[in-house]
Amino acid sequence: MIENQSDNVENKQEEVSGEDNSIENLSSDKEDVKESDELSLEENSNFNNEDLKNTISNNDARLEQLEKEHETLKSQYVRIAADFDNFRKRQSRDQDDLKIQLVSKSLTAILPIVDNFERARQQLKPESEEAQALHRSYQGLYKQLVDVLKQQGVAPMRVVGQQFDPNLHEAVLREPSEECDEDFIIEELQRGYHLDGKVLRHALVKVSMGPGKQNSQEQIEKDKVEEGTVSKEIVSDDK
Repeated sequence: MIENQSDNVENKQEEVSGEDNSIENLSSDKEDVKESDELSLEENSNFNNEDLKNTISNNDARLEQLEKEHETLKSQYVRIAADFDNFRKRQSRDQDDLKIQLVSKSLTAILPIVDNFERARQQLKPESEEAQALHRSYQGLYKQLVDVLKQQGVAPMRVVGQQFDPNLHEAVLREPSEECDEDFIIEELQRGYHLDGKVLRHALVKVSMGPGKQNSQEQIEKDKVEEGTVSKEIVSDDK
């Protein structure tokens, strides 16, 4: 009986020892698992950090590329917008110039009719009642024509007494004048006109040569005559 008890005690001790070994093995396994988890976490952390760094680096590179593309597209847009604005302004100027050319051509064709009206007005001197009625009708038509020209921006030049300007006037005659200095206009032969500040038709004018020019010219001719007379006398004496 005592032997049975000792055997039981030994068995219990062995069981306890086995349990202790199991506990130790379990603890060891837990530590191994813990270490393995820690290593896995560290590896995952390192891996995630590397991925994050790569992702940030790629995003930075992509952002830089997008910024360059944005600047390129912006420059192209600004250049295209400037070109289009210049094209629009050029088209507008061309249209305005074409319009002015067409209007100028039409109005220039009408100006000789205005000249004829003015010449007729200067020559007509109505005396009878019938002639005066005709003259009034003529004046009414002339006024309508002038009003239409004014509405189109046509204005006559005032040239008499002004200094000659080749940009505005065309000199047809030059003669001495005791009243006007040299290069001043003394008479208007054909009226000139402006169109919105630009020359529509140059004025045909007579320009002064200044006072004393006529006497000087006469003196030169007189001297030539006297020289010719003296030469003839010398030739006759030689004979």
